[in-house]
Amino acid sequence: MLKKLLRIVLYLHLFVALALLLTYCSVRKSVLKSYDHAKKTRPYDVVIVPGIPYEKSETSMVMKMRIQWAKHLYDSGFTRNIIFSGSAVYSPFVEGIAMKVIADSLGIPVQHTFSETRAEHSTENVYYSWKMAKEMGFTKIALATDPFQAAMLKRFIKKYCPGVTSIPVYIEKIDMDKPLPAIDTISCYVTNFVSIKERETFWQRLRGTRGKRVVDEVGRQQDSSD
Repeated sequence: MLKKLLRIVLYLHLFVALALLLTYCSVRKSVLKSYDHAKKTRPYDVVIVPGIPYEKSETSMVMKMRIQWAKHLYDSGFTRNIIFSGSAVYSPFVEGIAMKVIADSLGIPVQHTFSETRAEHSTENVYYSWKMAKEMGFTKIALATDPFQAAMLKRFIKKYCPGVTSIPVYIEKIDMDKPLPAIDTISCYVTNFVSIKERETFWQRLRGTRGKRVVDEVGRQQDSSD
């Protein structure tokens, strides 16, 4: 009985390992395909970089990855401009402004970086930045983020942000060991900050992540135009 149980556990571990390997290979193949396509069709007028909560004490790996990826895309001629998107959601720092300040400190010209400061969810990062880009006269627009988020947003983008191309992070192209610079946070700090966890329930936040605010806004726009 014990041997049978151990055999089942071993098979389960092998199955999980194989599934993870296949997933990794599939994601990597998709990333390389997207990167090659972007390389052939560059430059883009602007890339959108979704925000991530900024913590003054320690920069998260995800923020480092997204900012380093944005810098790579600018330095390599993939894009002429960058929009960093995000409000003060989980920490008292406006994500879009904090990320712009960091990017500027890394040497990206300040006149080519912009902040979208309304978005509180990933769907809103793309939608509000897409609208901002259109208003600024940009037509060739891309989303620059990690492969998982890019995949999660694919269907939403097709419906609400037509024409936006995804350029998922190609991790081998960036140096994750290089620290991001410390910044002066005065320009992005929000006094009397209230976390979204205190303003919204879990289910409200989930609906926001799935694009509820955007759907409602688009609906109101359609009603007003009728």
